[in-house]
Amino acid sequence: MRQIILDTETTGLNANGGDRLIEIGCVEMVNRRLTGRRLHLYVHPERDIPEEAIAVHGITLESLIGKPKFAEVAHEIREFVQDAELIIHNAAFDMGFLEMEFQLAGLPSFRECVGGVIDTLREARQMFPGKRNSLDALCDRLGVSNAHRTLHGALLDAELLAEVYLAMTRGQNSLVIDMIDTSAGTGQTASTADLSALTLPVLLATDDELSAHASVLKELDKASGGRTVWKDLSGELAAPAALQ
Repeated sequence: MRQIILDTETTGLNANGGDRLIEIGCVEMVNRRLTGRRLHLYVHPERDIPEEAIAVHGITLESLIGKPKFAEVAHEIREFVQDAELIIHNAAFDMGFLEMEFQLAGLPSFRECVGGVIDTLREARQMFPGKRNSLDALCDRLGVSNAHRTLHGALLDAELLAEVYLAMTRGQNSLVIDMIDTSAGTGQTASTADLSALTLPVLLATDDELSAHASVLKELDKASGGRTVWKDLSGELAAPAALQ
């Protein structure tokens, strides 16, 4: 499975009120492993950037002089995310801006080019109801180091979100995931796996544990007046010879 962890920075909060996208960061993950492929772009918004937005991400209009307009990089973005499942924190926000930008560029809907969207904010609210579920809060809760994060940045936040997502969904890992042959870059896995190398430990009960277990069974049998189900099935109460 090919997934793209995506984050954006913008001039403000309202995609339908004149705010524009100024940065996008994407990292690629195939079969729950980061591939090292990434897309990181700064975009000139063709408008001013309010001070309150600069305080969040530190991106000034002066720093974007000479950067491409969104319409000039839209096809590059579309090609990178094509058919992949997107992983986004607060997906409605980023998807809203991307839809708006693609519309302004005269292109088909951005959502039509991806295979689906996972909103990690919604997933986190289900996993941790009543708690703070910002990206920073999830990093603290799940043991993901974000000590190097002082300002929001699309690529850095996408990389952190990748670690957070893997930590949130760790229970989906198979015990034999590392033994399954994968076709690099295709998102396909082999239909079978060779499990011959697996050795599962078998821990047998000690004599003391067997004796304690038999004592409990006898007490239960006595308390039920000799009507225990296991005795009816086996014909007699199983116990070590030392207790009989």
